Amino acid sequence: MFKKLTLSAAALCVAATPMLAAEATATTDLNFREGPGPEFAVVGVIPGLEQAEVEGCMEDGAWCKISYNGETGWAHRSYLSGSATEATKVTTTRTVTYTREGGNEGAGAAAGAVAGGAVLGTIIGGPAAIAAGVVLGANAGGNAVPAPETRTVTYVTENPVDPIYLDGEVVLGAGIPEDVTIYPVPESEYSYLNVNGQDVLVREDRTIVYIYR
Repeated sequence: MFKKLTLSAAALCVAATPMLAAEATATTDLNFREGPGPEFAVVGVIPGLEQAEVEGCMEDGAWCKISYNGETGWAHRSYLSGSATEATKVTTTRTVTYTREGGNEGAGAAAGAVAGGAVLGTIIGGPAAIAAGVVLGANAGGNAVPAPETRTVTYVTENPVDPIYLDGEVVLGAGIPEDVTIYPVPESEYSYLNVNGQDVLVREDRTIVYIYR
C-alpha cells in the first residue's frame, strides 16, 4: 500500500529531459533531503566547502536537486554558492507526485502533516558569514562553539519533544522565531527543540549552535 503526498505543483516539478550537472559549493555543513522541503527525511550532509553536482533548481523555489558522494537529494539553495544555483533551473514541463511507501511512521507521517499545512514559520535567515563565503562549523575560529557536555547530549536524547517544521534548513548560526517553543536543558546554558526532524541546541538568543546528526 502506498501513501501519496501532494505538495504544491511548483514544488514537485522536475526536468523532463536530462541536464548537464554543474557544481556548487556548500557554504556550511548542509543537509540534503529526499524531496524539496523541510518535511522530507535527510539523506546526507554536504560538508562545508565541499562541492556537489547540481542538476537544477526550482524556478520559483528555494531547493536544488543535487548529487553528492553517490547520493541524490534536494538541498536549500541559500547555502549553495556558485553559478549553478543561478543559471541551472529545473524546468516545469513535467509534473510528478512524491510517493512514499505506507507504514513509514517517521518521515512519511511528518511529510503528510507538513503537506497538510503544519509549517509553523520560517527559520530566521542564516549566518551572516555565509553571505561573505565564510564556512561555519564546530571549529570556526573565534566563533567556535564548545561541544555540549555528555549530560546535555544525554538529556536531549532521553527527553524527546515533538518536531516543529519551519521553511528553510537547519544550519549552524540560523535563528529560531520567537513564537516557537524552546525547552531549557537543566543546569545548562542551552535550550533545545526538534526542527525539521533534527534535535538542535540553541543559545539564549535562539541561535542554533549544535545539530544532532
